[in-house]
Amino acid sequence: MPRLLSVNVGLPRDVEWKGRTVHTGIWKNPVRGRCWARRLNLDGDGQGDLAGHGGEQRAVFVYQIESHRYWQEQLKRTDFVYGQFGENFTIEGLPDAVVCIGDRYRIGDALFEVTQPRVTCYRVGIRTNEPRMPALLTSSGRPGFYLRVLQEGEVGAGDEIVKVGEASERMTVAEINSLLYSSAHPRDQLERALRIEALSPGWRWSFEALLQSHGAGEASGNAGLAPAAAAYPAAAGFQPLTVTAIEPESADVLSLTLRSADGQPLQRALPGQYVVLRLQPTVGGSALFRSYSLSGAVSTESYRISVKIEPNGAAGHYLREHVHVGDVLDVSSPRGSFVLQQGDGPVVLLSAGIGVTPVLAMLHELSAARSMRQVLWLHAARDGQHHPFAAEARRLVLALAHGRSYVCYSRPGSRDRMGADFDAVGHLSYPVMEQAAIPSGADVYLCGPTGFMAEMKQALATLGIAPERVHVEIFNGGESLNPGIVGAPTRAPHLPKDEADTGPLVSFARSGIAAHWNASAYQSILELAEACDVPVRWSCRTGVCHNCESGLISGSVSYEPDPLDPAAKGNLLICCARPRDDVVIDI
Repeated sequence: MPRLLSVNVGLPRDVEWKGRTVHTGIWKNPVRGRCWARRLNLDGDGQGDLAGHGGEQRAVFVYQIESHRYWQEQLKRTDFVYGQFGENFTIEGLPDAVVCIGDRYRIGDALFEVTQPRVTCYRVGIRTNEPRMPALLTSSGRPGFYLRVLQEGEVGAGDEIVKVGEASERMTVAEINSLLYSSAHPRDQLERALRIEALSPGWRWSFEALLQSHGAGEASGNAGLAPAAAAYPAAAGFQPLTVTAIEPESADVLSLTLRSADGQPLQRALPGQYVVLRLQPTVGGSALFRSYSLSGAVSTESYRISVKIEPNGAAGHYLREHVHVGDVLDVSSPRGSFVLQQGDGPVVLLSAGIGVTPVLAMLHELSAARSMRQVLWLHAARDGQHHPFAAEARRLVLALAHGRSYVCYSRPGSRDRMGADFDAVGHLSYPVMEQAAIPSGADVYLCGPTGFMAEMKQALATLGIAPERVHVEIFNGGESLNPGIVGAPTRAPHLPKDEADTGPLVSFARSGIAAHWNASAYQSILELAEACDVPVRWSCRTGVCHNCESGLISGSVSYEPDPLDPAAKGNLLICCARPRDDVVIDI
């Protein structure tokens, strides 16, 4: 008879790790006596990262003593204790290869149901002093599993674990774990998993994304883990494109039209995507890499990019002063997941300054399709002189059956006309957006300066727009994801303190930083990015979770360790990648 060997709880604490402070509840200690199991947690227990652990679907984490012994043998360790893997219940019996999602067990006075395998992250590596642990747990088929509490009650060491029910569709914890994290995602198995009512919403969402990706043609990678990064694969490398037109759009914005140098059709972009330019301002000098959204109508004949000329912007200055019609530039394939979604619901295009460019491309697409969707164009500019594409956007909105616009000027000029050139003086804000009447259930596409985007996201949340309906594009760097890290200062990207003058050059295109690879100082491109304070996203750090998946614009990499499931075509996993040669990465 399976039994409960130990009940383990612990509140989050701050621990030092690689010069940073991590807030984590991974340390669990055995309870003396009995413990009350509640709907969201055990008494005395807590999690440092509620986005990944705890809550109704993950109230109790279970790990088997047999797996403890397995890892002690594999790692040549003798120091494991109850709670070593952050588990709340250390049990005897019930292996992951036997327990099924939806199985129900009575333990003491409480009733539990199995909801999902454990999602491992880097913190279990900290707790076990084995950085590879997230990958080892997942690849071994020994992840452990979570329980939801169906009936609250007391539990304690020594309680028997009695099975009292099961789901009609039988899939084990190990099978469900492998279905998401391995490279095999058979359609029939995904459909089976989705028939299990007890499966937690997060895992259900991942399997639905994988099922949808089966019909996505050339889509590659793991859509269940990195749906945005895997959805729109892009070929690596650059192609020579000829500048065929240069047009001023405002006092500080310049548009360049680019066509294939050999007359071949260009790859069709999706509205909202961007390209990366490789610029060579000086012969023999370092290249500059810059990302520019495609601002015109979707075309296989030409691309239009629009560049804001910043006072100290090296790339903008070079394009304005030294690039002429007839010149050839190195341009990447279109890439990016900030794209107009299909559907018939309302659309809000929300931008400020040069953030107009990707949403303008979306407006072109809606207008060309004679869309019957409700479309609201909201834009903020300083004044008419600094309002690029004003007439173009106005014409596109008027062509829509249900299109309307609302433009704010913060400092209108003497020639700017209220009601004709702009609609309100000031900045876009919650009251302005409320007055503009954003349609209920709209998908919002947001792009602009960092402060503007933070304010708009807060305003949209206050208006009741669901977070999943707010799509954002960030030009410089990106939104970081460093779960559990607290008190870390925010710094502008910079060269690392130990910058070498040899080794492959790693260029972080969006952050404008290029540093040489030093194999003795870094284990991965992620570690180099962190040394440069480049905004990065990660969780497992061992090639499992795909949170770090990024675009590989050019160059090649090797992996150590190999990821469980490869990144999408044209992408890489920076947490375990090392450059083979000079690489350009889209972060």
